[in-house]
Amino acid sequence: MISKKMHEYVKNSSVIRAMFEEGKRLAAIHGADNVYDFSLGNPNLAPPVEVKNAIIEILDKEEPNAVHGYMNNSGYEEVRTAIAESINEKFSTNFDKDNILMTVGAGGGLNVIFKTILDPGDEVITFAPFFGEYRNYVSNFDAKLLVVPANTVDFQPNFEEFVGMITPKTKAILINSPNNPSGVVYSENTLKKLSEILVAKQNELGTDIYLISDEPYRDLVYDDVEVPYATKYYDNTIIGYSFSKSLSLPGERIGYIVVPDSVADFDDLISAANIANRILGFVNAPSLFQKVVAKCLNVKVDLDYYNKNRELLYNSLTSFGYECIKPEGAFYMFVKTPIEDDVEFCSKAKDKNILVVPGSSFGCPGYIRIAYCVSYKTIENSLPGFKALIDELK
Repeated sequence: MISKKMHEYVKNSSVIRAMFEEGKRLAAIHGADNVYDFSLGNPNLAPPVEVKNAIIEILDKEEPNAVHGYMNNSGYEEVRTAIAESINEKFSTNFDKDNILMTVGAGGGLNVIFKTILDPGDEVITFAPFFGEYRNYVSNFDAKLLVVPANTVDFQPNFEEFVGMITPKTKAILINSPNNPSGVVYSENTLKKLSEILVAKQNELGTDIYLISDEPYRDLVYDDVEVPYATKYYDNTIIGYSFSKSLSLPGERIGYIVVPDSVADFDDLISAANIANRILGFVNAPSLFQKVVAKCLNVKVDLDYYNKNRELLYNSLTSFGYECIKPEGAFYMFVKTPIEDDVEFCSKAKDKNILVVPGSSFGCPGYIRIAYCVSYKTIENSLPGFKALIDELK
């Protein structure tokens, strides 16, 4: 018999993954071109050619043990050095290899952080809308995720309710910018306000409160929007990053965390994170792709591809009468449903072979998430269905 905790996980299994599997089922019936699957943030865009060239160069020139063998739990020293130098150049920080720990994607990185800092009964606060797996990641370590209700005006954090939720049990605040699912970028004013609140609360409560900034979409922004680097605003900040989206490598599971020297108990924390990386079963991040990403730190996917999709989808949906904030980053659109029940809307959309995810999965009912990391043609062909839906429901 499976554990009680896993029984709950299975019962509440990811709606996103379930919708993705439904898409494959419908494609087998109707043909892939006639199913419009916007459920999963799985990039349709191929990795940049530099990634393929890096793989070939590494495999041709390096000895097998140097590519495929074990290394320090934090990752290859030269890779971590290259990443630290790249961050310093971009954001005027002062990191070195000892501040970087290579991880198995952003999800692996968050689990390493939570394993490192959480005790049973601790609380982590996040802001709706939020990536639904956060709840499971926190629960993995018998802690509790508290959700600040969404500010649906501009989807910046709802600070009024947030302040009253911080207690002596609060161990961390988890933010995600650019945000999945809203596409909103947290502004510099937002980070300054967040820092002011946390500094005041640390002093009041006599505790350390970590700010964890989950940033897999940092390099996917439009219209010259800047994403502030959170370590510059609050000493107790830990950054999680992934190359899954910036290089279209979600299946390779490669990312890193940044732990600044300014973080409380830095020496203990970074040592514990290394051990957490090992005992969670990761041992180390994928060896080949550590070396690959180190050669591609100044490379990005073609953002024009996603921007064309963003413009077509946003302009079309709003012209039909849908309401949404135009995303500043990532490749998701968070759209208000024309009926109150977002789950029912998703069911009706599926009748038209359109697969989207209910906002209630992200702690924000009454909305849907549309992942527009698909082909332009998929969006074009789906538009009559979206138009028919709102006409019928209004």
